[in-house]
Amino acid sequence: MVIRRDIYLNKLISKRHNGLIKVVTGVRRCGKSYLLFELFREYLKNDQVPDDHIIEMAFDAYENKKYQDPELFFPYLTERINDQEQYYVLLDEVQLLGDFESVLNSLARRKNVDVYVTGSNAKFLSKDIITEFRGRGDEVHMYPLTFAEFMSVYDGDRAGGWRDYVLYGGLPLVLNFQAPDQKADFLKSLFEETYISDIVGRNNVRNRAELEELLNILSSAIGSLTNPSKLSATFQSVKNKKISKTTIKRYIGYLEDSFLIDSAIRYDIKGKKYIDTPSKYYFTDLGLRNARLNFRQVEETHAMENIIFNELKVRGYNVDVGVIVMNETDQAGKKIRKQLEIDFVCNKGSKRYYIQSAFAMPDEKKMQQEQRSLMNTGDAFKKIMITKDALAPLYNEKGVLVMSVYDFLLNPESLDW
Repeated sequence: MVIRRDIYLNKLISKRHNGLIKVVTGVRRCGKSYLLFELFREYLKNDQVPDDHIIEMAFDAYENKKYQDPELFFPYLTERINDQEQYYVLLDEVQLLGDFESVLNSLARRKNVDVYVTGSNAKFLSKDIITEFRGRGDEVHMYPLTFAEFMSVYDGDRAGGWRDYVLYGGLPLVLNFQAPDQKADFLKSLFEETYISDIVGRNNVRNRAELEELLNILSSAIGSLTNPSKLSATFQSVKNKKISKTTIKRYIGYLEDSFLIDSAIRYDIKGKKYIDTPSKYYFTDLGLRNARLNFRQVEETHAMENIIFNELKVRGYNVDVGVIVMNETDQAGKKIRKQLEIDFVCNKGSKRYYIQSAFAMPDEKKMQQEQRSLMNTGDAFKKIMITKDALAPLYNEKGVLVMSVYDFLLNPESLDW
């Protein structure tokens, strides 16, 4: 089964020969190796690059274990690069290579060598690209399958695809399993044996149980405003455990470094400033989130919001939570201060969109309630409301574009209708 990942393949192609080390990052098992060793390699071969000028190395393969030693790997490369023609070096799980920063920086200095690497360890690759590669790194961040990518290989209609996607997420390997219990067992095992173990080992976490409890709380509250202080209070009241907000903040940092979760910060639209806390947290893959909760809390409303957030990130937008401060007068004539919320404020270059995720719109009252915040931004940027089911995309009398989640997800140009 071939899954086209053209979003990322095109990014790699556009960065070809730019003199920088192309670094593909992303949550484990999202398809980084497949992108590099299958799709990009196929592109190079179709572009008439000779096989002996494509050098591949997967450092996590047993047969390549000796090459984790840079004293062996660098001479091996030097021997393979034996003329002045263009070479392409594709390296997988490069964090396993000793002193990999120096090796890659040396390769980047060669005019006839184009370097592409993947890694699952964000601490080595994502955070330290600029410092470790001395400005020679160029990151391509990869996500699990979008709904459109998922549906391109799904054997069924979009309603069935949506149900599976909401429940089991978009990790490509999940598509290898047919039975629901096989998918669930795979995701639960993957979460426990790979993701958590990796985070604990990499960051020397002493209390694994605390980290797992935090994961459970965050999994239960996707899309809800929270902060370390509130989470610390939850531990005290619900779990009867005392964990400092400093420890919780550190744990959240570990989870974000591993690309398991992502955050959206609140932005005061009229005041044009960020509000540091609280924030919202979303899971990079819903299947992993559901597996963490043993598939007990699959609320389609919150799942849809999480999927929209991920889609916006894949499309390259900076995504914040919009806040609009309103001064109103209550029935007693007393002035009150209210905060309205817009689910997503999306920015890319000069473009901005305000997006509200509204699972169901049963009547006009609900419509007015959902679009109230959109009507009070005080600017003319495009306002969009995404619902689970809607007719063809249309602009309502307030100028708000209303569309179904299917139209939004399956058309990459949907925001510009």
